[in-house]
Amino acid sequence: MKFSKLRLSGFKSFVEPTELVIKPGLTGIVGPNGCGKSNLLEALRWVMGESSYKSMRGSGMEDVIFSGTTNRPSRNMAEVMLTLDNEDRTAPPTFNEFDQLEISRRIERDAGSAYRINGKDVRARDVQLLFADASTGSRSPALVKQGQIGEIISSKPQARRRILEEAAGITGLHTRRHEAELKLRAAETNLERLEDVLAQLENQLQSLKRQARQAIRYKELSAEIRRLEAAGLYLAWKDAGAAVEAENRTLSEFTKVLGEQTRAVSEMTRMRDQASEGLPKLRETEAVRAAVLQRLTLEREGLEREEQQALEKRRDLEGRIEQINRDLAREKELLGDTDGVMKRLADEQAQLEEATRGDGDARAAAAKALQAEAEKLSLAQSKADEANAKLSDLLARHNALSRQIGEIEARISRDEADLARTREKHAAIIAETGGDDATQSLSGDIDSAVARAAASETAAGEAETAHQAVRA
Repeated sequence: MKFSKLRLSGFKSFVEPTELVIKPGLTGIVGPNGCGKSNLLEALRWVMGESSYKSMRGSGMEDVIFSGTTNRPSRNMAEVMLTLDNEDRTAPPTFNEFDQLEISRRIERDAGSAYRINGKDVRARDVQLLFADASTGSRSPALVKQGQIGEIISSKPQARRRILEEAAGITGLHTRRHEAELKLRAAETNLERLEDVLAQLENQLQSLKRQARQAIRYKELSAEIRRLEAAGLYLAWKDAGAAVEAENRTLSEFTKVLGEQTRAVSEMTRMRDQASEGLPKLRETEAVRAAVLQRLTLEREGLEREEQQALEKRRDLEGRIEQINRDLAREKELLGDTDGVMKRLADEQAQLEEATRGDGDARAAAAKALQAEAEKLSLAQSKADEANAKLSDLLARHNALSRQIGEIEARISRDEADLARTREKHAAIIAETGGDDATQSLSGDIDSAVARAAASETAAGEAETAHQAVRA
C-alpha cells in the first residue's frame, strides 16, 4: 500500500477543501514559517488514529477544527481523507478486494470523531491495525517531526527496537499481540469474577438447599394440618348432622303448632266476618252519638268561655275597687298634710309680723353705719389721690436729681482731667524755670482749680444725699 492523496477540509488552517497529491518519487512542500507545513503531517497522524490532543498541539481534540479569523467565521467540523493505492493487494483481508482505500476521519463540535474506510463506518482500532500491518501509524518513527532525529539518535533501546520491528514489518503482529494480551487479561479478570460468581452461587445453593428442606418440612406440616383440619371438619359435619336432626324435630313440632294456630286463625276470621255483618248498624249508631257529643261539646265550650269572661270581669271590678280605696286613702293623707302646712304657714306669718315690727330700728342703725363708712371711704380716697400726687412729684425730682448727678459726675471727670494736665504743665515749668512769677501764677490757678473740684465734689455729695432721700 502506498499513500497517493491527502485531502483536508476545515482542518486547522486549511479552511477550504485542499488536496495534496503524493506521486511516486520524492514529494516536497516548501514554504515560510507558519504557512501550515506541520499541519499536513499532523493531518496524516490524525487520520491514522492519533488520540492524544497534545500531539496535535492543542488543549482539546476539537482544536483541530478551524477556529476562525477576523475575516472568516469558524467551522463546526473538520475532515481529513487519506487515499491508499492497493494494487499489490497488501491490505487486510477485509479491504483487500479494493484497488484504492479511502480512509477518512471526521470530527464535529460536541459530537466526537467518526472513522470510515471506503464509506463504511469502522472503529479507530481497525484503522490503527490497518496502518500497523503496513508498518506505519500515527506514532511511527517513519513520521519524522521537528527534533525527532536527535531523539532517535539518543533514544533508549526500547525505542530503537520499535524502529527495527517497524522496518521488519512486524508492528502489526506486536499490535495484535498487545491486543491479544489485553483480551487474555480481560479473560483472566472475567475468570476471577466467574470464580467469585461461582462462590456466590455456591452460597446461594446452600441457602436454596436450606430453603428446600424448609419447604419439604412445610409441606409435611401442611399435609398434617390439612389432615387434622379434615378430621375437625368431619367431626363438625357429624355435629352439624345431629343438629340438623334436632332442628328437624323442632321444625315438626313448630309445624304442628302452626297448624293449630292456623285453624284458630280461621275460626277467628269466621268470627270477624260475622261481626263485620253487624258493623254498619253500629257505625250509624256511633255517628249519631258522635254528632250529639259534638253538639254537647260545643255548648260546654261556650259556657266555659262565658264563665271565663265573667271571672275576668269580676277580677277587673275588684281591681278597680282596690284602686279607688287606695286613691281615697292617698287623698286623706294629702288633706292631713295640707292642714299641717296651713298651720305652719300661719305660725310663720305671725313670726314674720312680729319680726317686721322690730326691723325698723335695725334698718336706721344700719343706714347710719353705712353713711359713716361711706365718709371714711371718701376720706381714704382723697388721701390716696394726695399720695399719688406726691409720688408723681417725687418721681419727677428723682429724675431731675439723677440727671444733675450725671452732669456733676461728668464735670468732676473733666476737672480731674484738667487738674492732671495742669499739674503736668506745672511740673514741666518748674523744671525749666526753677520757680519764677509765672510759676507762682500757675500755682494759683492750680489751687483755684482744686478748690473748684472740691466744691464740685461737695455739690455732688449733697445731690447724692438728696437723691437717696428722694428714693426713700
